[in-house]
Amino acid sequence: MPGISRKVATALAASASLALLTTACTGQSSSGASDDASKNTTINFWHAWSAPGEIAGVKALVAGFEKTHPNIHVNIVANMTDDKINQALRSGGDKAPDVISSFTTNNVGKFCSSGALVDLNPFFKKAGIDPATTFPKAMNEYTQFDGNRCTVPLLGDAYGLYYNKDAFKKAGISSPPKTWSEFEADAKKLTVSKGDSYSQLGFMPNYHGWESTTEHYFGQFSPTYFDSSGKSNLAKDPAFTAGFTLQKKLVDELGGYQKLEKYRSKLGDEWGPKHPFHTGQVAMQLDGEWRLGMAEDAKPNFEIGVAPLPVPDDQADQYGKGYITGTIAGIAATSKKQNAAWELVKYMTTDTDAVVGFANAIHNVPSTLAALKSPKLKYDPRFKTFLDIASNPNSTTTPASINGGTYLVTIQQFGYDYESGKAKDLKAGLRTTAAQIDTDIAQAK
Repeated sequence: MPGISRKVATALAASASLALLTTACTGQSSSGASDDASKNTTINFWHAWSAPGEIAGVKALVAGFEKTHPNIHVNIVANMTDDKINQALRSGGDKAPDVISSFTTNNVGKFCSSGALVDLNPFFKKAGIDPATTFPKAMNEYTQFDGNRCTVPLLGDAYGLYYNKDAFKKAGISSPPKTWSEFEADAKKLTVSKGDSYSQLGFMPNYHGWESTTEHYFGQFSPTYFDSSGKSNLAKDPAFTAGFTLQKKLVDELGGYQKLEKYRSKLGDEWGPKHPFHTGQVAMQLDGEWRLGMAEDAKPNFEIGVAPLPVPDDQADQYGKGYITGTIAGIAATSKKQNAAWELVKYMTTDTDAVVGFANAIHNVPSTLAALKSPKLKYDPRFKTFLDIASNPNSTTTPASINGGTYLVTIQQFGYDYESGKAKDLKAGLRTTAAQIDTDIAQAK
């Protein structure tokens, strides 16, 4: 599990820290590098994982690489925040990273446009690897910007629906909802009020409700965030209107914003054992694949079910898709050992056994199509839901932008205003928000 650093609330801060990189564009020759990767060398690999099991998983992954590349030695530096990585990418030097991994997919646009990470397209071409047939569609999309593939997927996250099977049975619900209208009906059946609060809430729809962010909702509507000219499509694509309307309807029908927020304020936090899904206080939860292990570790007194998130009624044939994100890896433009660095990146991200072993170690979704089908994958049968979502060609992600995740934070802020009633005119709000996104992007160029 990647931890809270992937949440949209941190995207703006991460984007701001990446602003430093815009003055550090070093450029790169089309050949990618000039070092001899067959000679004895040492490269630095900085990553963000911090839990003991995750760190052990990274060490095992690198050990496998060093076994196949005995001349390339890897110095691993764990628990590196984006701030520290960004500073090092800017300054360079012998101790700076040659290879980095980051949880912040929202910053791919900045990584690529600033020149902080090298374009990997020449490396893939030279290696005879086609990213389009190697990686799942959504992962292939979020690792590039304007034709520059400066990052590559290194495991992923898929979002789905967790549900309390015991609560479903008690409410007379035989199977998880496949469409939003079914979800709406189930959420109401599963909600049991208790005075001005709840003894059980079917679903926490509010945008502050842990992983129920705007982009996770919208992923099921398959929106187009930007038009062909790079302008925000927020006010033009009906998918956004449908997404905001659905969420606001859920808020209103499940008790209203104030009642829901009052209940939410007394619930456990997202990463602790008292998460409200674990405790049965919320019967359905939008979340990533890591939640299954966390929920089981909390030893709930009910059976956990896992399914894809519902889809709009007019997209019922696309049930099974979901929102995809994940960890990214790249090569520092300041590195003088880019060919050796590429050998590590290629191994970690395209070697099927390596990807499978790492996925097994840290319980994330594999990031190649071959690894997703590997018989060597070890997982709870319910985890297959997320493997299927990751490999589903209809699954979506959020596109890279030159100013990182700023546009997502802007959309999320409007979501807060709309769900709370502060903003009452949806169409006008979408137009204003789209204009703000366009202004922010123009200023970042």
